[in-house]
Amino acid sequence: MNDISNLEPKIVWNFFDEICQVPRPSKKEEKIIKYLLDFGKKYNLETVQDEIGNVLIKKAATAGKEDLETIILQSHIDMVCEKNSDVEHDFENDPISTYIEDGWVKADGTTLGADDGIGIAAQLAVLSSDDIEHPAIECLFTVDEETGLTGAFALQEGFLAGKTLINLDSEDDGELFIGCSGGIDTVISFEMKRRKINKNALSFKVSVNGLKGGHSGDEINKKLGNSNKILGRFLFLLSNEYPIYVSDFNGGNLRNAIPREAFATISIAKKWKGKLKKIFKKFEKDIKSEFSVSEPNVNFTLESIEMPASSVAKQLQKDFIFSLMTCPNGVVSMSQTMENLVETSTNLASVKFSEKEILIVTSQRSSLESAKENIANVVSSIFKRAGANVSNSDGYPGWEPNTDSKILKKTEDAYEKLFGEKPLIRAIHAGLECGLFLEKYPYMDMISFGPTINRAHSPDEELNIETTKKFWELLLEVLK
Repeated sequence: MNDISNLEPKIVWNFFDEICQVPRPSKKEEKIIKYLLDFGKKYNLETVQDEIGNVLIKKAATAGKEDLETIILQSHIDMVCEKNSDVEHDFENDPISTYIEDGWVKADGTTLGADDGIGIAAQLAVLSSDDIEHPAIECLFTVDEETGLTGAFALQEGFLAGKTLINLDSEDDGELFIGCSGGIDTVISFEMKRRKINKNALSFKVSVNGLKGGHSGDEINKKLGNSNKILGRFLFLLSNEYPIYVSDFNGGNLRNAIPREAFATISIAKKWKGKLKKIFKKFEKDIKSEFSVSEPNVNFTLESIEMPASSVAKQLQKDFIFSLMTCPNGVVSMSQTMENLVETSTNLASVKFSEKEILIVTSQRSSLESAKENIANVVSSIFKRAGANVSNSDGYPGWEPNTDSKILKKTEDAYEKLFGEKPLIRAIHAGLECGLFLEKYPYMDMISFGPTINRAHSPDEELNIETTKKFWELLLEVLK
């Protein structure tokens, strides 16, 4: 059975199935916005859209709940669009193809969009139902969370009436989130300069693939391989021993995803061909050994190709390779106040060659503003020293935990009542929109929870069926 609409709870899975048919890349959410506006009209619900594209759908309280405070349910409507290199998929027009395997819902070679499609589905299920007890509901659907938190940044004061918000964008069953990290992007650009390649050289394409990838915040502590770092390390080892020419490098795509694949085009004198293959085989063995547990499917290839027209200039190549080698990546520090929480991290997300430049995108996260700024400065310093142009995004704030939260207490009690055990209370090392909501609504009481989603932001993304049922039951109990 691969029809996800037959799963329980059907009302949630039916909406998730519908959402998977609607393309919704970040910054191109027109089709899912129309879907939401049509939904509001269909169910005769008050529906408004602000200037940036955020949609708010309101529903009156059920009988007997009219005097309770309004509750806001919130999720983002865009999705990360990643696919395996051998998959043909147009994210702006094609639906997501889903299937069921061993208790999980997955997509066929692309991201699934459970982040945050399952949150949208839960909101629509509440809005469309006539047998769920709840106070007045405001369902907020924000745009462009994944690439810039644009909808949350642009949210206007007065758009929301409620003072309690449940964010439906978490990915770990049994865990209630009351805080998140802030983040900033550091973007690097080297001016492209070229040189001729020795005619007696041989050219090769070096590839790193088979890595899991995943969310650059929530999964940064899982010791996953970063394709850009791995391939940069190989180029460093090779260039340290023999003169090489690097013509191309292409790795990773999205600032908030751990890169899974990277490709480089290199040339080397014919007399060093045997040495190249020897170094490659040893490097392959070393990496497979280092990542034998966390990345059992990491794969390397070295294939002969026709010689490119040119390669990167000698000094630029040296600066580029040394910068990749020294650029930090992964967990920088762990929290001193909350057990097992990553405090600060950085991700070498994307490296692209073009005719005009070498463009490198990195992202930094921290629950401490000063630590976030510091690691961004560390990354900036490495590339500035190599002569690159460096810029930083405006960044976004974290969400400071409030252990005295009223909605936390109600959700914690509901979880224990339903499932007979206490949930974990945590902060998440990822950028939720909650920190930005607090800037506009400083009185807002917030919590975030969701079902288990593995490897979000990668084509291996999967949504657990059993915990989706628990997620729905918890949401209903909290609303009740």
